[in-house]
Amino acid sequence: MIPALIYAIPAFVLLVVVEALSFRFLPDDDERGYEVRDTATSLSMGAGSQVIGVPWKAVTVVLYAALYAVSPWHLPASSGWTWLLLFFADDLAYYVFHRAHHRVRVLWASHVAHHSSVHYNLSTALRQSWTPMTTLPFWLPLALVGLPPWMILLQQSISLGYQFFLHTERVDKLWRPVELLFNTPSHHRVHHGSNNVYLDRNYGGILIVWDRLFRTFEPEGERVVYGLTKNIATYNPLRVAFHEYASAWHDVRTARRWRDRAGYLFRPPGWAPGAEG
Repeated sequence: MIPALIYAIPAFVLLVVVEALSFRFLPDDDERGYEVRDTATSLSMGAGSQVIGVPWKAVTVVLYAALYAVSPWHLPASSGWTWLLLFFADDLAYYVFHRAHHRVRVLWASHVAHHSSVHYNLSTALRQSWTPMTTLPFWLPLALVGLPPWMILLQQSISLGYQFFLHTERVDKLWRPVELLFNTPSHHRVHHGSNNVYLDRNYGGILIVWDRLFRTFEPEGERVVYGLTKNIATYNPLRVAFHEYASAWHDVRTARRWRDRAGYLFRPPGWAPGAEG
């Protein structure tokens, strides 16, 4: 099964070009803009994620279908209430997935690729993981409660399509009610910041209400410094995709106790024995 989002890729690439040209003709010294090698890496990561993601999606469909088949409920796609439930359930699943991938190192090893750029533009949205297998468990409950698999996949594509437009410095803060309820470029810039005040904040997908509810929200204030707390200084897509797996494996191999080995895998990124994560 081909993910619906793949049909939007030409439009995404075109919008990347348009945004890059906007920096050329309307430069802003306060914005990072584009850098050729960085953009090429982001596009390469996006292409690789699709090559891996399409066959993996077939596995995902089979597992969703299996859980849907054993579910005691089959919610009707013709009902508006089913779509409303799907919207909120998918967005909450995304929040849980996203938060877990920042707070558990073995999951962060997959997600870190998306945060590895020191630039922030629409091409950054395409800098995706090459190990999508870590996302699967977070959406399985949706199929188990009777949401049809094709609806789950469609809503995932809608959510990711929405999030593409969050990756820009060209849009300032929006109308206050929008900023209150929805994830916006301003909120997501915070999420990509390596400033101490911005770390592990604003995990939302379409809505920002989960962050407000679970106290992980931080408004944009001081200038955002993009990238990682320790940047990897490479444009090699293979290293971008797998460097944290290699680092985690090194820590596990050199640890002396099984307790510490588990900590290096399942505690937050940056954790070490005797230190806070």
